[in-house]
Amino acid sequence: MTTTRAKATFTGLTLIASLAGSTVLAAETTYPLTIDNCGHSLTFDSAPEATVTIGQSTTEILYLLGQQDRIKGTSVWFSSVLPEFNETNAAIDRLADNDPSFESVLAKRPDLVTVMYEWHVGPEGMVGTRDSFHEVGVPTYVMPTDCAAKDNTVGADGTRSELFTTQQLYTSIEELARIYNAQDAGAALLQDLQSREAKAVAKAKSLNLPQGTSALFWFSASEMAADPYVAGQQGVPAYMMDKLGVENVVTSAEEWPLVGWETLAKSDPTFIVLAKMDRRRFPADDIEKKREFLMTDPVAREMTAVKEGRIITMDAHAMDPTVRAIYALETMADALSGFDLAE
Repeated sequence: MTTTRAKATFTGLTLIASLAGSTVLAAETTYPLTIDNCGHSLTFDSAPEATVTIGQSTTEILYLLGQQDRIKGTSVWFSSVLPEFNETNAAIDRLADNDPSFESVLAKRPDLVTVMYEWHVGPEGMVGTRDSFHEVGVPTYVMPTDCAAKDNTVGADGTRSELFTTQQLYTSIEELARIYNAQDAGAALLQDLQSREAKAVAKAKSLNLPQGTSALFWFSASEMAADPYVAGQQGVPAYMMDKLGVENVVTSAEEWPLVGWETLAKSDPTFIVLAKMDRRRFPADDIEKKREFLMTDPVAREMTAVKEGRIITMDAHAMDPTVRAIYALETMADALSGFDLAE
């Protein structure tokens, strides 16, 4: 049985000193296991047997850790599942493409709910608060990527006080591997991601991009004529730009601030990155509508990046703190190499 108890303070992230061949990750989990998670202390007497995932990121991480048999329901999908898990994912009940109800989650009788965003399960969660789940004996694990150095009460999607680092993602993977007693799989996954990240960064540095190379990341918009949701200074796209040596034309510290096209056009980014997703909550979720807007809007179409075709399509889920962010860093480095921007 899994138990949980509230804790007043968040004691911080688990540091991973050495991932490759780590004896800590390779060891069997010793239960009971207690983990401090985003202001709550979770105690597990054994590996969870029935999990509901709220957020595509936690779903795919558990698949990569080999825990698909323990997942009884999933929700909140932006893109198609990683291709190697097509059959696996098709066999698991999808509670909702977007936000599941509190009741639908409980109906699966989970002994753990894994959560990607606090705005789904958090102090004012759309699905429920953590306390509301814990009061009925269902513990919740929120990925540290959404609470470490981040205030989700400021801005529509939260505001980070520090630049996102992949260490937060690696901590989430390491902790889930411990919870599910999947240490070997966790060590292998972490080693692969770190290696790919290092190679992508090395390739980016070899591009020798000119000083002042800048970018705009457009996620979506509530209406095509409305101000778009674009990447701020501290989130995952900002991490990518930092690693690639690229400036962000958006100065807001919010995760996904709304910025007008007049302001964005004046900043004239060197290239633009568009989010592609299966979700259709807003009109601008559609990648083709984004492209059409850039080509036809009297303000947007005057940007140099639009005129010269310097537009990169990126999996929307890669713009959030997920394993896909590492894959996207590789994609970015490859795309930039084809723009002939080197000094």
